[in-house]
Amino acid sequence: MPRSEVTASLDQVRETVTGVIADIRERGDEAVRAYSEKFDKWTPESFRLSDEEVEKIIASVPQQVIDDIRFVQGQVRTFARHQLDSLREFEVETLPGVRLGQKHIPVQAAGAYIPGGRYPLTASAHMTIVTAKVAGVPRVVACTPPIHGEIPAATVAAAHLAGADEIWLLGGVQAVAAMSVGTESMRPVNLIAGPGNAYVAEAKRQLFGEVGIDLFAGPTEILVLADEHADPFVCAVDLLSQAEHGPDSPAVLITTSREVAEQTIAEVERLLPGMPTRDFAGPAWRDHGQVHVVDTLDELYALADEFAFEHVEVLTAEPRLALERMTQYGALFLGEGTCVSFGDKVIGTNHVLPTRGAARYTGGLWVGKYLKTVTYQEVTDTDSQTLLGRLCGRAARVELFEGHARSGDVRAAKAAGDELPWNTP
Repeated sequence: MPRSEVTASLDQVRETVTGVIADIRERGDEAVRAYSEKFDKWTPESFRLSDEEVEKIIASVPQQVIDDIRFVQGQVRTFARHQLDSLREFEVETLPGVRLGQKHIPVQAAGAYIPGGRYPLTASAHMTIVTAKVAGVPRVVACTPPIHGEIPAATVAAAHLAGADEIWLLGGVQAVAAMSVGTESMRPVNLIAGPGNAYVAEAKRQLFGEVGIDLFAGPTEILVLADEHADPFVCAVDLLSQAEHGPDSPAVLITTSREVAEQTIAEVERLLPGMPTRDFAGPAWRDHGQVHVVDTLDELYALADEFAFEHVEVLTAEPRLALERMTQYGALFLGEGTCVSFGDKVIGTNHVLPTRGAARYTGGLWVGKYLKTVTYQEVTDTDSQTLLGRLCGRAARVELFEGHARSGDVRAAKAAGDELPWNTP
């Protein structure tokens, strides 16, 4: 697509999202209902599902699907609990009677956006809701759109089993805006997590600051790293597994073997016509697929870090070398036995990951995202109070902050009888 068309498209998305958010701020539920009717052809009596409705919907889901959801959520929950255990609260005495501490407080309300539309992404319920509940978030609101006017039963089941406190059949910008600013029927949340289309991503971008968000999400990305030992068939299958997310999803191979490169391209071309999702995977490969041949593994890892993709699959003889050599990625998938699709659907690590180069400065969604790491301080020793009070007075006056200095002066005066020359009648 020419740059001018891309710019026009982005401008249109921004303009549409800005209008929807402003309208929902002004008209609340009335506007939410109007946009749900316009975009999803969905106007139930209540967008929020009652407990009875949830139970009825779950009863319609095959038992095998329920069992699989429970298993996958168990994997996600286990990993999130280990993440939580890695976070340490502490209190340390840095000077006599001076105690400094750190503690983790969960946000009090989180919104989980679970996409529908093209695909019912039940796995997003696991990633956003289970992780929030492990962090201790007391209120989790799940929003997911209807699909062609139908209730996405498996997604509702996943949200309920994950621990959602509220489940709303509401999608798009109207869902993100309602969760962020609140309406007559929905109390606002403090943080929104979950993937979505360009309009959902733009809504999160515009509302960030008023509400916290997990990431600025872009199209799904896959980077496959391969040496001469890699199977080109596996490379091709895995590249296409992510290309099917959408026509703008980059799928890139970097290899030290020209033979692997050529055979992978041939396998992709052979497999594409028979894919049920070829209408998305085909344009993604055609417009955003890349194959790079490099001379050494050092060059391979260096180039991979330049891409800074969310998913990096390492199909080399010693895949764990990537843990030492690479620094810029969302998640690594090490060895032929580990595919990106495992991370997307079943293995337990979080699939909400940084895209568009964001892996240069952040990781993906994790239990810590739902926690506020806060500090506290306490001074009870008079000698330390005197030391810090006098020091504060001097340091603040260097910066011409007289008010700060006087707060320090008072502490020294209280503890050691220092005079306060500025405190004259």
